[in-house]
Amino acid sequence: MLDEQILKLKREKDVVILAHNYQLPAIQDVADFVGDSLSLARQAAKTPHKTILFCGVHFMAETAAIICPDKKVLIPDLAAGCSLSDSITVDQLRNWKKEHPGAIAVGYVNTTAEIKSELDYCCTSSNAVNVVKSIPENREVLFLPDMFLGSYVAKVTGRKNMYIWAGECHVHAGIRSEDIHKKLDSLANSELLVHPECSCTSQIMYEVAVGDYKNRQVQVLSTEGMMNYAKQSSAKQFVVATETGILYRMQQQNPGKTFVPASSNAVCQYMKMITLDKVFASLRDDKYEVRVPKNTADKARLAIERMLAIS
Repeated sequence: MLDEQILKLKREKDVVILAHNYQLPAIQDVADFVGDSLSLARQAAKTPHKTILFCGVHFMAETAAIICPDKKVLIPDLAAGCSLSDSITVDQLRNWKKEHPGAIAVGYVNTTAEIKSELDYCCTSSNAVNVVKSIPENREVLFLPDMFLGSYVAKVTGRKNMYIWAGECHVHAGIRSEDIHKKLDSLANSELLVHPECSCTSQIMYEVAVGDYKNRQVQVLSTEGMMNYAKQSSAKQFVVATETGILYRMQQQNPGKTFVPASSNAVCQYMKMITLDKVFASLRDDKYEVRVPKNTADKARLAIERMLAIS
């Protein structure tokens, strides 16, 4: 069995396998740790293993390489990219910073190493609000690249001097309020879990405020936040508005509960590019190594370390 070969090989070669919540079930099963971007970055930072095999998309492996310059970081498929990461270039960011001298640049972890090297802070969906809250109120904030997460953070913090880049994740942008309403209408007593990258987040926050969801429990959370909430909630049914890969882990950890995707089309083709065959080949042949030039990594590391310091 391929999974048994992978488990044997990773022990022999002193490799830790990290997998994102959106990975295929078979990949999650052979991973040492499964989680969101922030929890996996923290695992990378503290792992004693000499090699990290990252089952996720390219920017995540880059982040691990920046945090752990003394370790080898592998990704099973170099083509596993990210539409959100691709929505801003380093030249665009530099020009934006020139237009706002003195502003604090806060970038979502879903960005390239080059972008991170131009940031003051990195953040993830789970700590973006706290990162922005930590910045003095008199300083302008440039938030990039996700406009839906940025809009959510601006609303929660009440920040008026925050400028938001018009980027989006094609998967989360495709989850609409109408999809969610249909699912909720068909599932009585279900709770709603929404990722802040969703295009529907702003609309949902408004509808919750005016009472359109009545007594329905609604939580806007990172993927790891969703996992934690589902475990402690007394509800038995959940509508989940994020990439569908998370449902496997949710069901595993909560066998007595039901999890329904807000949209069954919310599938990231980049996350699904990692397969067991590719993981095995990566382990066997040490491919593909992700390296970040030292100058870029040194500058990016400060923004990432600030992210890791803020819960």
